[in-house]
Amino acid sequence: MPVKDLLLALVVIIAWGVNFVVIKVGLDGLPPMLLGGLRFLLVAFPAILLIKRPALPWRWLIAYGATISLGQFAFLFEAMGNGMPPGLASLVLQSQAFFTLFFAAMFLGERLRVASVLGLMVSAGGLVLIGSENGTSVPVFALILTLCAAASWAIGNIITRHFGNVNLVALVIWGALIPPLPFFALSWWLEGPALIEASLRGIGLSSILSLAYLAIVATMLGYGLWSRLLSRYPAGKVAPFSLLVPVVGLSSSALLLDERLSDVQCWGALLVMGGLLINVFGPRLLQRLRATQTQLS
Repeated sequence: MPVKDLLLALVVIIAWGVNFVVIKVGLDGLPPMLLGGLRFLLVAFPAILLIKRPALPWRWLIAYGATISLGQFAFLFEAMGNGMPPGLASLVLQSQAFFTLFFAAMFLGERLRVASVLGLMVSAGGLVLIGSENGTSVPVFALILTLCAAASWAIGNIITRHFGNVNLVALVIWGALIPPLPFFALSWWLEGPALIEASLRGIGLSSILSLAYLAIVATMLGYGLWSRLLSRYPAGKVAPFSLLVPVVGLSSSALLLDERLSDVQCWGALLVMGGLLINVFGPRLLQRLRATQTQLS
């Protein structure tokens, strides 16, 4: 991969990693469901006036928007609103890779790989350690909500298997039409009209900048560059870069928000990251080991 494209991948990784810090800043001024609704409203408009709708039936766009957009971020924003630290959120959300594997096995009949099962067991041990200090930095309820966000993302991944070759930027923008109304309805129900009015009347510059970052940088720019990389290289060569997102998420949270993990949580984070690495690179290592054994025999 040329240096130019490596730099593009780095831009995406930084944009998505810092995204979790920005969400935290946005949640300081806006309640979770209202923040979600405004974010996707800014993603959809006016972009849909400039980007052609992807060649998909509306039922698939609705399914995509309801899972990857609404489900994932409703759970994630609520989790962070209930005490999930941004850095750990960026890490735990990557468990979507394992949910995707299991949903693919359940609904698509795909076989589970040995490396994936091993990686899941290692990461699960890490999640247990992260949540073992309930009452400190990670409330169990917030951890569960983050896992629900990861599961919603994974369901969306299974849905996108039916799309074939589709413009990812157009999919993200037109899929953003689906979440705003449900988000606003949830905000009215869970957060109440009084809080909505007070939040909008007193909205500050930090909240406005957070919304702009979430809509323009993390969503449009991030997915735009990511789709460009996927159009040039095999998915297997591009996807591993996403493993660096929680590294940036944890680092930026420590630098900008002074997020500190306990020793137990650090070990848990290392186990989760190790499990993800086993899931991505384990199959290749097993193939090489088998090939080496065959040559020796």
